[in-house]
Amino acid sequence: MFALFDTDMEDFFKYLTAGEEDQHWGLYLNVTGAYTSPPNQPYPPIRHPSGYYFNWNSGRVLQEYQINYITKGNGVLETENGEFSLLEGSVFLIKPGVWHRYQPNQTVGWQEHYIGFNGEMARKLFQHPIFAGNQSVLHIGVHEEIIDTYYKVFDLVQEEQPGFQQIASGLIVKMLGYLISFEKQKEFTGKRIAGIIEDARFKIRQNVDQELDMTLMAREYNIGYSYFRKMFKNYTGVAPHKYHLELKIMRAKELLLVTDKSVKEISYELGFQTIHYFSRLFKNKVGKSPTEFRR
Repeated sequence: MFALFDTDMEDFFKYLTAGEEDQHWGLYLNVTGAYTSPPNQPYPPIRHPSGYYFNWNSGRVLQEYQINYITKGNGVLETENGEFSLLEGSVFLIKPGVWHRYQPNQTVGWQEHYIGFNGEMARKLFQHPIFAGNQSVLHIGVHEEIIDTYYKVFDLVQEEQPGFQQIASGLIVKMLGYLISFEKQKEFTGKRIAGIIEDARFKIRQNVDQELDMTLMAREYNIGYSYFRKMFKNYTGVAPHKYHLELKIMRAKELLLVTDKSVKEISYELGFQTIHYFSRLFKNKVGKSPTEFRR
């Protein structure tokens, strides 16, 4: 196990060659590494990977995506979109074709971890609202989950066993998922609304076979429905009414597969007004009618 603030961490970097199979996979690793920049030392160091070296005056432009994580110290990032402070626990994202430069505070230094990658899947993932805008820095704090993911990638690339690129790509997706989760949690940490949404989710699950009035539910929590709906969607990814419907469809699938109940009985049991509405909604969501799904 490693320490979060390992000032004796060995510097490490490695270039990777992606074969045709790796590129067709959709996400492939180009470079990864870690570096501790001591105070009052030139940055980047001369031994910085040659294809990634830059100086402060000129900056650089890469043709890949990068996720850089500062786990100790602080500094600054500049891009064509502005200047951003880098703190302990900051992640900064570099995109292809974007001019940038960064450096640690000379009197403090920093510890950084980085991964460079490319591929069609990477392009799609970076269309997520959290990554797609001009905000290049996420202040998520120091999380062992993120550092552990970097170190797992480091282990993979040092051994370069067959299929390591595919495993590494999964770890990169996992890391991006963590970043989205940590950003979303900021909106709810320590706030009453988080408890309200958890309670509302429990009620919806417990009453999946009932008709629920979401406006009334919000009123019971002494909040307006518009705010309740917005925060519920931010928390779960879907609005409360859709959340309820999705649970109904999941339950309907289960009943169709493990019971001999008729479609009409299942429709009635789940609180749908008519079998026609249930069948139309089911086919719209699943792509098959209830009878076709059961077959």
